[in-house]
Amino acid sequence: MPLVILSNSERKFMQFQQIQQAFVDHIKDPVHQPAPEGIEDRRMAIYRELFFNNVQGFVSTAFPVLKSLYTDNRWQNLIRQFFIGYQCSSPYFLHIAEHFLQYLQQDYPIQADDPAFLLELAHYEWAELYLATMQQTQAETALSAEQVLHQAMQLSQLSMLVAYPYQVHRISTEYQPAQSGDVQCYLLYRNDADEVKFILINPLTAALVHSLQQHPGSTLTQLVQQLSVVLPQYTASQLQQGAAVILQDFAAKGAVVSFQVG
Repeated sequence: MPLVILSNSERKFMQFQQIQQAFVDHIKDPVHQPAPEGIEDRRMAIYRELFFNNVQGFVSTAFPVLKSLYTDNRWQNLIRQFFIGYQCSSPYFLHIAEHFLQYLQQDYPIQADDPAFLLELAHYEWAELYLATMQQTQAETALSAEQVLHQAMQLSQLSMLVAYPYQVHRISTEYQPAQSGDVQCYLLYRNDADEVKFILINPLTAALVHSLQQHPGSTLTQLVQQLSVVLPQYTASQLQQGAAVILQDFAAKGAVVSFQVG
């Protein structure tokens, strides 16, 4: 193997990279990673607190209900584990919240004292934040009650269908279910006042919303035809009447809008 001789500039650059990595490692995990040599601890403490407090503040703001279920020390330990173990590729508030959710889903070892509904509640709170901060890619056209009966429709960009085996909207310090139950379906949407709201819907309504989600541009008649395949116990007339009322209500809320190509 040939001998590689580095120039002075190359050696200095490599030394800088080593110092920079040691700096980052120490900030993330000051207990187990020593600080770079030659840097006063008082100065390092400023960076340690600044970076960790920023991340902790972002996550706490994004997941307020989840935070309320932990003691301060336990919450800080959870954020520290996230800070140490996950590589955030973006400084944006929403992206850090998404990274935290992914960390919980993929890398975090669930502890005995964690809530049974940890992942479900975290996803629900992230979904609310996602819709609250989402930038629309195109303008949407509202539908009148009459238009719902015959025009092509789609879910608004500012709406989301989610389902969990917990009543996540009720979870608080006073209500913490110990085990899962029947699946709860939600339609989340952002209204004209930019407020994120939810509608707790039954499985039949969820099937209707899911069908529209899978087939944007469907008319009421087409949606009924699609539902008839999976809900043969209902007549076409029953499905038509029920779906019309539901979609008209969702259109009035802005969760269902006129279909637009592209």
